[in-house]
Amino acid sequence: MPSAEPAPSPPADPLRVWFRFLRLNRRVTAAMGAELRALGLSVPQFDVLSTLTEREGLNQQDLAARLYVTKGNVSGLIDRLVEAGLVERRPIPGDRRSHALHLTPAGQDLAARGLAAQQAYVGRTLGRIAEADLVTFERLVLEWRALARTDGAAAP
Repeated sequence: MPSAEPAPSPPADPLRVWFRFLRLNRRVTAAMGAELRALGLSVPQFDVLSTLTEREGLNQQDLAARLYVTKGNVSGLIDRLVEAGLVERRPIPGDRRSHALHLTPAGQDLAARGLAAQQAYVGRTLGRIAEADLVTFERLVLEWRALARTDGAAAP
């Protein structure tokens, strides 16, 4: 009995890949969100804390730019993180309107636990992809990012 030939792959369809990428983003965001909720954090709160672990002393405007959100969106979030004792505002010498944002020890601890949860999730998922495939995937993501940046710069 002759073996059946595998069915040919359908031609690559950028729109199909796009939808799969969006669905994957939703799935991993939801999974990571559940892990963060178990720590008492929302995804936006974790975004702030993890960003401040990389770069303390940002003002709200710079933080908003790094997170790709408006300053108004960050303002209420920072207020709640300050109230929770996770972030503190410190005066910036010579600037009476802005404050530098810093993590408190409790904020540093919670950020570290969130980062550990993120690292564990990535290890259980993306980390199980063969290294050569991961190298190719990273190259493709960077290429797509460059094209998106070029397209965004060309838009009116």
